[in-house]
Amino acid sequence: MKKAILIADDVELNRAILAMTFDGEYDILQAENGVQVVEQLQQHSLQIQAVLLDLVMPKMDGFAVLEWMAKQALLDKIPVFLITAENQQDALSKAYQMGVVDVINKPFIPQLIRKRIGNVLELFTARKQLSNVVEMQEQALQKQAKQLKEQSQKMHQLNNSIIETLSTLIEFRDCESGGHVKRIRAVTVILLKKLCESYPQYQVTEEEIHLIAEASVMHDIGKIAIPDRILNKPGPLTSEEFEQMKQHTLRGCEILGRVPQLRESGLYQYCYDICRYHHERWDGNGYPDRLAGDSIPLWAQVVSIADVYDALISHRVYKAALDRKTAMNMICDGQCGQFNPKLLECLLQCEPEIYKTCYCSANL
Repeated sequence: MKKAILIADDVELNRAILAMTFDGEYDILQAENGVQVVEQLQQHSLQIQAVLLDLVMPKMDGFAVLEWMAKQALLDKIPVFLITAENQQDALSKAYQMGVVDVINKPFIPQLIRKRIGNVLELFTARKQLSNVVEMQEQALQKQAKQLKEQSQKMHQLNNSIIETLSTLIEFRDCESGGHVKRIRAVTVILLKKLCESYPQYQVTEEEIHLIAEASVMHDIGKIAIPDRILNKPGPLTSEEFEQMKQHTLRGCEILGRVPQLRESGLYQYCYDICRYHHERWDGNGYPDRLAGDSIPLWAQVVSIADVYDALISHRVYKAALDRKTAMNMICDGQCGQFNPKLLECLLQCEPEIYKTCYCSANL
């Protein structure tokens, strides 16, 4: 049996239309009630790539199916698309909270359905592949632990490979184009050099700038642990969802700590500090530790302002890109939290260079 899509709807015509949409590309499994959905998943969970699920079905409704899939830990492996003809916000909100990744509205538009489901399946496939790569690399690193002192150059290369792989993985999770971490790395270098040039009290060597820039790509690695329904939610997060999102700073540090070879390298402290503190703010109103002023590590301060700048002028799933002037006004006016005044001054001075280097280049 090749890759399959499971269509669950008690109306035979709806199942037929959706089946025709994927005819020839996938094997089509069908279910007219929730009990049949469970049976199909029990028999073919390894082949099923997606479930198209109606909420209103006999014997066992869609919510009950989602509850069963959650208990079987299937929702992180198999994306579920909700089939609905109604726009009941309470039901849709509950479905999203339970793990549904998208909604397919009736009447069906085949081309749109294929595109939306295809995009999600590509994301899930990439995430699985990258997770396997990370696991294989970590296993390789553990086997070489006894040879660390004699293989320092090789370990440096492997550390960079882990960093690149993990940062690429989170960009797939976060629906980014792949350029976000590259831009953050480049902006970090420009800002650090400007800061050292303008304020002698902030002296950072070229080697340290290189390490900080490499570590900057790990700032959001903790988002691997955040559910898709929160990470890629197109609208504002609820208070509860935002509290869960904030945990990515701490979860990222946990992930870093589980890679022994990284923990023993010169990159680790920069990675840890940036991951944990890049949402702290100068006035102490950030998270997770509410640090203030220069108690926030300098490298975390730099990555923080670079991350905010990039978020504002880039398209995200929850917002359109802003123009540079609006973005700079928001940062300087404190609409994105308070930053080190010296860093703000440096950003104002080198923003044209940042934009030209990081946003007008085909290499980034």
